[in-house]
Amino acid sequence: MTTSVPLRAGGREWLGLVALVIPALLASMDLSVLFMAAPRISAELAPSAGQYLWIMDIYGFVMAGLLVTMGSLGDRVGRRRLLLVGAAAFGAASLLAAFATTPVLLIAARALLGIGGATLAPSTLSLIRGMFADDNQRRTAIGIWTAAFTGGIAIGPIVGGLLLERFWWGSVFVINVPVMLLLLVVGPFLLRESKDPNPGRFDPLSSVLSLAAVLPVIYAVKHFAEKGANPLSPATLLVGLAVCALFVRRQRRSEHPMIDVRLFSTSSFSAAIGANTAITFASAGMGLLAVTFMQTVLGLSPFDAALWMLPTIVGSVIGVALASALAPRTRPAVLVATGLALAAGGFLLVSAMRVDAPVWWLIASYGLLTLGVGMTSTLATSLVLTTAPPERAGSASAISETSTEFGGALGIAVLGSISAATYRAEMDTAVPAGLDDELAHTATDTVGGALAVAGQVPAEAAGVLLDRAFAAFTEGFTVTAVIGAAILLLGALVSAVALRRVPAAGPPSGSH
Repeated sequence: MTTSVPLRAGGREWLGLVALVIPALLASMDLSVLFMAAPRISAELAPSAGQYLWIMDIYGFVMAGLLVTMGSLGDRVGRRRLLLVGAAAFGAASLLAAFATTPVLLIAARALLGIGGATLAPSTLSLIRGMFADDNQRRTAIGIWTAAFTGGIAIGPIVGGLLLERFWWGSVFVINVPVMLLLLVVGPFLLRESKDPNPGRFDPLSSVLSLAAVLPVIYAVKHFAEKGANPLSPATLLVGLAVCALFVRRQRRSEHPMIDVRLFSTSSFSAAIGANTAITFASAGMGLLAVTFMQTVLGLSPFDAALWMLPTIVGSVIGVALASALAPRTRPAVLVATGLALAAGGFLLVSAMRVDAPVWWLIASYGLLTLGVGMTSTLATSLVLTTAPPERAGSASAISETSTEFGGALGIAVLGSISAATYRAEMDTAVPAGLDDELAHTATDTVGGALAVAGQVPAEAAGVLLDRAFAAFTEGFTVTAVIGAAILLLGALVSAVALRRVPAAGPPSGSH
């Protein structure tokens, strides 16, 4: 009796992997690539504080809300076909965003980008799984994809800073276009079509409910940050939570659910997803505020800010290496809790920032945070798959991808809203006399607005305005850091308890 050996992938498959990894990287990068461009967008398009946050994170929320839907759709219409349609949509939306002339148009373009991005990530991963039949090759390929998809959030601000040194803010979107065109050309030759032979019935209502559960909740957070306490915020929040309950109920009753919510009945699985969400929440939320602080308060150019951000990637790499080295002999409860605690320590160091603080203090603080991110995300991703039953690995992977994007977008929304609300509260009584109502409103709304107003008033008034605006933004930055640290420390405690019975991974198979 002979045992069949899976065919090993050849040159075509590895070239196809390159063609799939790059769009996955771009889809992830677009969550954070605007961080460096934020001050210029504030100055040129003059968005309100609420519009500014929608510009930054509508992409992530739409993408997170549709990832599972698009993965399910690709199972039915063909993953390669959906990937190519998504590439065309992503490229077109990138051009629309690059040349947007109003905040509303840019928000709409970013939402369309989110739809395109949602087709790229699950389609690329599903195609990779089908291209590599050999277990070792598949693990390597998925590892490369995971590194690109999760690393894109960290790489985005650096790429944005390098582009902004020579080009206008829209260039951070234009770079997507040639990559998508290349994918449209080579995709049909390098990638084989694949479908699920027994996908079950597609559920469009679940797709609508998944997005309708996310956006009202986020709108409530942003509206509260911008307008303060009023009946609309709690009402919108309750609508979002009610839709979320309907979505969960439908998934429980469905024969072919889009998300297998029964997986969350396992405490270790829920803890892994929670840790993954918390850590991307922290890194993305702090990333936006950190690069804004460097360019406004510290006065660095986008290029210099990008160079200063490079060591933070080293912190993430060290975290990944530590997690990989310690995982075989150390319980996940210890490592995940330690990673979250280290990230919280980075937040606490940020909370000591002052207007005249050296940039190296910020980078050291943020580097400690990214070290914790590297440790936690590596272990959480592994735990999601190892704590889920083998027959539910696909659903577990989809939930993991969604938690990464949702956590990042939620961090931008919540931490950004807290920072914006603190800034406005500080500036309401700090605007210099002599500014008309329109200029005063612009200066008190965002720190970018204050920079724009400073260019329109006499030098003496501009100096006073900027001193007060920078102090107000720094206050918002440090208040946000304390809150972020508290959230991560709570996550560390919950993870330590929920994962306490999960054993260490043990030595790799074949080792002695």
